[in-house]
Amino acid sequence: MSAPGYFADNSMIRRVMRKRAVGLTYGQRALVIGAVHPLLYVGTAENSAHRMTPYTRLALTGKLFEAVFLGSKDEADRALEFTRKKHAPVQGALPEDAGTHPAGTAYSARDPHLMFMTMAFTFDSAEVMYDLLVRKLTAGEREGLYQDYVRWAELFGMPADAAPADYPAFRKYFDDYLASDEPFLTEEAHLVGSYLAGSRVAYPQRPPMQQVTSAFFLLVQGSLPSGVREIYGMRWGMAEEVAYRALAQGIRTAHIELPLVPPVLRDSLAGPSAPLYRIVAKREQELARAGLPSMPGVQPETWAARNSA
Repeated sequence: MSAPGYFADNSMIRRVMRKRAVGLTYGQRALVIGAVHPLLYVGTAENSAHRMTPYTRLALTGKLFEAVFLGSKDEADRALEFTRKKHAPVQGALPEDAGTHPAGTAYSARDPHLMFMTMAFTFDSAEVMYDLLVRKLTAGEREGLYQDYVRWAELFGMPADAAPADYPAFRKYFDDYLASDEPFLTEEAHLVGSYLAGSRVAYPQRPPMQQVTSAFFLLVQGSLPSGVREIYGMRWGMAEEVAYRALAQGIRTAHIELPLVPPVLRDSLAGPSAPLYRIVAKREQELARAGLPSMPGVQPETWAARNSA
């Protein structure tokens, strides 16, 4: 038996995050949709050690998050301490206007509201991808998952009262936020988010990886709220919608435990996703060794470094 963690084996957060269909898609979707929050995006981009290796950072983040979701308390505590040390110096101000946020607006990794928004984009993506690719959550399961995510964010330092008290209050707040005039993409956030969503492709891949990544990007783009796709200027018509729905239904069907679904396939649908993220990170590191940027057009220096003269 594995050592106990902060969440019980039958907790909603473990039941949801053990599904690889969720673990492999929620993080990238959260980054794409979260890029519309200028303070979160700029705060991360200006203080990241992986500015030119975003997929390596995604793999590291996925590993840290899974240690808290699925690991023992010792594993979770190591991940939490590592994250606290990395976040401790993160603070600054917007270098220029970003939608409704004027230049000079302060950000900090210790800001309770920004901690909540980080949780909000992460929770929303896990919820959406589970509904889409596994099965629809019941109202009680949805509430349980939300409360587990609040607890998860508390472990990372968020005060409990920074989040709405229950799921209906969260859903109203989050949906109202996305429908407001606050979401805004900086020029760099638009570029990076477009790469992460697959609406911009840096380097064509050969079959069969081309088909795999195309299917993955189809799921990420299709799962985004239509307003977010519009902010990015993503092309999305009937053909894309039909293909997206068919792909999602195929994955949902594989999660139904029927005699027609081979046990080996069912077994591969659950477990940690961090090892699979490392494959993407390895590809990025190979590009770096060849002198090729992971995301062409993204400047290697931060805004502050480029404008310090």
